[in-house]
Amino acid sequence: MKKYKLTTNLPLKIIAFVFAAFLWLIVANVANPVTKSTYTNIKVTIANDDVIAQGGEVYTVLDDQNVNVVVYAKRSVIQQIKSDDIVATADIKEMDSRTGLIPISVSIPKYSGSYQSAESVPRNIQIKTEPTGKNVFTLTVSTTGTQRDGYQIGEMKVNPEKITITGAESTVKSIDKAVAKINVDGISKDEELTAELVLYDASGNVINQGQLSNNLGEDGITVDVTVMRIKTVPLKFEASGTPADGYEYLGCSSEPASVQVCGKEEALSQIESINIPASELSIDGATEKIEKAFDITDYLPEGVELIEGASGKVTATAMIEQLGNRTIEFMVASIKQNYLAKNLQVSYEPDAEVTLVFQGEKDTLDSLDISNAVSVNLQNYTKEGTYDIPVEVDLPDGVTLTKPVTVQLTLTEKESTEDEQPENDAETN
Repeated sequence: MKKYKLTTNLPLKIIAFVFAAFLWLIVANVANPVTKSTYTNIKVTIANDDVIAQGGEVYTVLDDQNVNVVVYAKRSVIQQIKSDDIVATADIKEMDSRTGLIPISVSIPKYSGSYQSAESVPRNIQIKTEPTGKNVFTLTVSTTGTQRDGYQIGEMKVNPEKITITGAESTVKSIDKAVAKINVDGISKDEELTAELVLYDASGNVINQGQLSNNLGEDGITVDVTVMRIKTVPLKFEASGTPADGYEYLGCSSEPASVQVCGKEEALSQIESINIPASELSIDGATEKIEKAFDITDYLPEGVELIEGASGKVTATAMIEQLGNRTIEFMVASIKQNYLAKNLQVSYEPDAEVTLVFQGEKDTLDSLDISNAVSVNLQNYTKEGTYDIPVEVDLPDGVTLTKPVTVQLTLTEKESTEDEQPENDAETN
């Protein structure tokens, strides 16, 4: 049997081996080519920043501290690299002192030697150095959310009361106020809430605290919140003195008739009404109703206060009637409008009233009901304008109006509609 030597046709075999290796390289690169991928929002770490601190200064990053990184590697490697694998570093020791630019170096330690290149876009980050600034601010409290219905936020005590902020001098100087922000949504009892520190400039813009430091430590900020219960209580007025001969006192009313107060449960349980002493409202010798303004905050018991935003101003009215008379305050909105032209509409002051004084026997006056008996006749008012129109009252026998009464009404053109109403040939309400 003929034997073949390894060296037989050696040049041809070498050529064949080289060709095979070349062919394998081509196939490998076609199947797993070098490609690129861009990774966004890679945080740039500032290295050796103690160099600036040693000089008694601080720095501010002028650019976005997040960059994009472009990586070139074989497809199989690219598919494995994640954003968290990429490290972007700006070494202050390499800073250009004239421009403040620091070159950004990128590495992927987990895949060291497995990628061709990695570079950031942009390639530099810029910082500004300046003297260190420090200031002490008194903390105020702001709230978000809404407490439970029937409750009101009372006193809020922040701990600590003051905070020291340190950082770039220009940034510290721009701080106008330091706020402890808490969420009181659904709160209905006294609580200690953890607060978020928010810094504002003079224009009300929030200041980024990324390059500022404070002395809060791990305890942070807390706010002791007092919560009070809300209660509605009536106002009670009495009058002192005696009206003139031939007149009588019919009692007191007030506007408003009740107010909302707040306080702790034990304080609110002791109050059923707010009573104004009779000595505060004299009707001596009166021949007509007497009105007097009060500030009821002077009469609130200890531990009770008006709810937030409520006014303590109240007007009390002592009703004085001539014997044989009866006065009724009648809402203008309840007056019937008879014979209103179809092209006009009526308007008047909100909550407007007319005062009607009737004379007659006491029993008849006491039972007098005019709820559906007051009207105005608009038959002769056919043009736009503001008019003082006589008020008509349908009264029972034995009762009369002591004097004529008018009401001021404004008539304006009504916007036309597709469905026009028929002409008013009869009384309308």
